[in-house]
Amino acid sequence: MKIAILSGKGGTGKTLVSVNLAAVSTGSSYIDCDVEEPNGHLFFKPRQIVSENIAVKIPVVDDERCNGCRICVDFCRFNALAYFNDKLRIFDDICHSCGGCTLLCPEEALTEIDKNIGVIQRGISADIKVATGILNTGEPAGIPIIENLLQGLPEAGTVFIDCPPGSACIVMESIKDADYCILVAEPTLFGVHNLAMVHELVKLFNKPHGAVLNKCLPGENPAEVYCRENGVTILGRIPFDHELSYVNSNGLIAAREEAKYQELFSSLLQKVLKEVPDAAAIDSQR
Repeated sequence: MKIAILSGKGGTGKTLVSVNLAAVSTGSSYIDCDVEEPNGHLFFKPRQIVSENIAVKIPVVDDERCNGCRICVDFCRFNALAYFNDKLRIFDDICHSCGGCTLLCPEEALTEIDKNIGVIQRGISADIKVATGILNTGEPAGIPIIENLLQGLPEAGTVFIDCPPGSACIVMESIKDADYCILVAEPTLFGVHNLAMVHELVKLFNKPHGAVLNKCLPGENPAEVYCRENGVTILGRIPFDHELSYVNSNGLIAAREEAKYQELFSSLLQKVLKEVPDAAAIDSQR
C-alpha cells in the first residue's frame, strides 16, 4: 500500500506527518521524494546506508563527423540543440534524455554519455526502511531520481511517500502510483490557496484523498471551511503546539518521544487506513 503525503507549499508540516505516520506503522517504508531539499533522514537518522549515483544520458557531438544538416535540431522539441557559427551546440541542462537526436543523426556524429544528477541513499531506522533522493545543486529536474526511488518498492507493509511541495511534474511523478493521498494544509488563506492547488492535482489523477489540518488554533479555520465546501474528508487535526514544534525542530520524531504524540499519529494512521480503498482491488485495475 502506497500513501503519498503532499502540500501546496513548503513548511506546512508534510514531513512532520510523513515521518510520524511511518514511525507508528510497523514494518513501513519511508521514501523522501523531495529531492531538492530532503530532510526526512534528519529525523530517522538511518544506519547501514547504501548510496547509488543516478545518471541520465546526454548527447555529445563529434565535430569532425557533423555536417550541419540540423536534423537533430529540428527534431528536439525542448530546444536543447542549436546550430550556429558552423557548429552544433548542446544545452544539456534542458535535454530530456530521449535519445532521439542520436538515433536520427545520419552521420552518427552524436553519441551519449552519462551525466550524474544526484544520489539515492537507502538505510534502516529501527524497523523502517528509509530511502532518500538528493538532487545535485544546479540540476534542473529530479524526475529520474524519483523514478528510481519508486521502483521495486516492497510488497509488504505500508510505503509513505514524502512528496515535493507544490504541484509540478516532480509531484505528479511522486503520486502517480499512490493508492491514497494525504493533503496537509495550514489554517490560513494562503494555506487554502495551496490546498486548492494540490486538491485539483489529486482530482486530476483520480486519487482517493483526505486532508490533515496542521497548526490548528481555536476559531474559524479557512482550510476546514474549504474541505467542508469541497467534500474533502478531514482525516485529522494537529494543534498549534509549541512543544511539538520544539521536538520537531530538534530533529526528533514526536511519536517516539511522547505518548500523546504517539497516540495522535496512531489515531491518524488508523483513520487513513480506513479511508484507503482495498489495495488488491486497486492493483487489479492497473
